Amino acid sequence: MAVNIVVILKQTPDTESVIRLAENKKSIVTRDLKWIINPYDEFAIEAALRLKEKHGGKVTVVSYGPSRVVEALRTALAMGADDAVHLDDIALKSVDFLRVTRALTAAVKELNPDIILIGSRAVDYDQGQRGAIVAEHLGWPHLALAVSLESDGKTVTIERPIEGGKVTLEAALPALVTVGGSHTIWNPRYASLPGIMKAKKKPLVVKKIADLGLDPALFKPETARIWITSLEMPPQRAPGRIIDGADAEDKARKLVTALHEEAKVI
Repeated sequence: MAVNIVVILKQTPDTESVIRLAENKKSIVTRDLKWIINPYDEFAIEAALRLKEKHGGKVTVVSYGPSRVVEALRTALAMGADDAVHLDDIALKSVDFLRVTRALTAAVKELNPDIILIGSRAVDYDQGQRGAIVAEHLGWPHLALAVSLESDGKTVTIERPIEGGKVTLEAALPALVTVGGSHTIWNPRYASLPGIMKAKKKPLVVKKIADLGLDPALFKPETARIWITSLEMPPQRAPGRIIDGADAEDKARKLVTALHEEAKVI
């Protein structure tokens, strides 16, 4: 019944951070940003830990990025993951996510997992493609947007939302699952003080691209197939408006008129 689970996580800016564009309009200013585990990847960690608690097994977290990513990995270890792998290679900063997922695939392949869990989306660029690409690289089934997760050691079963209800999906292991839902569904646990102390002693392996058996030449900037040409802030919303009137009936009449003639929604 025990399963070997790998969670791929990403470190993203805190959702309450003030985002500012860099001068080149192709990136954001990262100075003074607070970094957190991508919330959807937190759901994936919680799903993995629940499986481990129910059936036994092992949970390994894998991420990539500069040295600050260690904080996210240590947080996952403090939540209850067993060990961690950090891809810390400067080359990953200048390539597209197609190359990044290639490196992540090589890293998780070495761990020989039964199940890989990834958040269904990341709250920075919100592309929602990590899981599908890694599953394609591995040739594994991909079960998307899980709001529940169960495994008997041979198969994995999820529920995912559809319009008006849910659908149940099942696949033979090994398989990759992207985790959706909300904090209400998954309610990720906090890292306890004992967990934080234990996390300091848990294994955290740092690897370079060359350590994964990949050719570093394939991760040069000129090999990228996708480029960010520009970023722009969303347009400012128009200010709110208060409908005045002599009484509730007058206000309602003016509101309906505004919705019909100005907003054109009725």
